[in-house]
Amino acid sequence: MKPRAKTTFDAKTLLAAVGEGSATRDYQKAQPIFAQGDRADAVFFVQRGKVKLTVLSRQGKQAVIALLGPGDFFGEGCLAGQPVRMATATAMTESATVRLPRQTMIRALHRDAVFSELFTTYLLSRNIRMEEDLVDQLFNSSEKRLARILLLLANFGKEGRPEPVVPKISQETLAEMVGTTRSRISHFMNKFRKLGFVQYNGGLEVHSSLLHVVLHD
Repeated sequence: MKPRAKTTFDAKTLLAAVGEGSATRDYQKAQPIFAQGDRADAVFFVQRGKVKLTVLSRQGKQAVIALLGPGDFFGEGCLAGQPVRMATATAMTESATVRLPRQTMIRALHRDAVFSELFTTYLLSRNIRMEEDLVDQLFNSSEKRLARILLLLANFGKEGRPEPVVPKISQETLAEMVGTTRSRISHFMNKFRKLGFVQYNGGLEVHSSLLHVVLHD
């Protein structure tokens, strides 16, 4: 879990690059930003808070595919001609996003070479993360997958200092991300707590010692 090169944006840099056309909006906890099947006509940037992306199968099964925080983009599929949203975006905490209409974003990418390079680097870095997630899902146990998700949520291996996981993140959400049952998540979380890998102190705190679970064969 090596640190990534710096690929994050701040809102001031972003707004300077895109110019007019963007709009900032605040969201309450659990408020939807867009829904699966909605028209895809804008890119979003997380300015504050946490956002989750979920997909719903035809059989009604829901899965969490990403948890995003400040500096992350989502909804960029519209730039490649995606007509509708493939996932639902929901605020996990009180959040603020910057909405960037498709044409506004395209103009900024064509006009500003530095912004274009940073955005491309960001997307490549996230694609690498998605490949790692897929390998993790295919080859690792549920316990290892949970440990890796907790470490990523706590910012281990990313730029900046580790931080507590989102307060009151539900075991149902973790189960959807790991691809297992809530009872299994409860079992592993109790095990991690007894071993001192995590603790509950107003929110879920993750310690670097949890890396032992990920690295141990």
